[in-house]
Amino acid sequence: MPPRRAVTGRSQEPRQRYVEELRLLRAQKGDSLRQLGDVLGWDWSLFGKMESGQTLGSPEVVQALDQHYGTPGLLLTLWELAAGDPTQFKERYRRFMALEAEAAGIQQHSPGVVPGLLQTETYAYRLLFRGGLAPGAELDQQVEARMHRREILSGQGAPQFRAILDEAVLRRGLLDRAEWHEQLKHLVEVAEQPNVTLQILPFVAGLCELANTDIALLRMPEGRTAAWVETGYDGQLIEESARVERLQFSYDRLRDHALSPRETAEFILRLLEEVPCPSATSK
Repeated sequence: MPPRRAVTGRSQEPRQRYVEELRLLRAQKGDSLRQLGDVLGWDWSLFGKMESGQTLGSPEVVQALDQHYGTPGLLLTLWELAAGDPTQFKERYRRFMALEAEAAGIQQHSPGVVPGLLQTETYAYRLLFRGGLAPGAELDQQVEARMHRREILSGQGAPQFRAILDEAVLRRGLLDRAEWHEQLKHLVEVAEQPNVTLQILPFVAGLCELANTDIALLRMPEGRTAAWVETGYDGQLIEESARVERLQFSYDRLRDHALSPRETAEFILRLLEEVPCPSATSK
């Protein structure tokens, strides 16, 4: 018996099917993108980006579309399938980087490693190598891209940036003393920028909020906040207001347990004394 063809002839790929459904429903309704924006209260360009596959949109937007088209739960179900598709990680990450570049404020928490925006070139190389990238063109390209991202924190229009680093981040350094000294010194220098605040969450604080969660909260110029939550293998962009609010609350509670910026600077300087510059020890 020959294999059955798909009944609808529509895409079986989650994201593409979601896009197709968005386009079809709007065509059946007879709305233009501008009309859709006027009726639902979002900028019409958002719906254009959703229909071109540039973004999935937030759950609130999708629920509003379901209500507008009279398809309760359909689009939200397709949205969940598209958002959960593991092949979409790189695309989600590109979306995160685009938001990061536009953000007016960034709040970061890192429980295990130095955040990308604070890494030296050597640290980034070591971390990406340990993450599975073999030496070569791809690894070099990823390191270069990460160094380019650091420029977000300097220059005109740089966002207000706050990072809370678990003490473990600074206790588990690079094996090469010169490389680790360079990374610690870089943290001290970056913290001197007027738009940058660093805080250490000390071991004595005990178990706190976001203990195993690497997170970046991005406050956009228009006032909304998005969150990027990442593990060593995957990442999730969260734009649903209720979920972002819970993460923001946890972050604020976490900050209450952290050392002050001044205490943090003194902490890092003490570590630098424990890891002296190789040129000084060679005399």
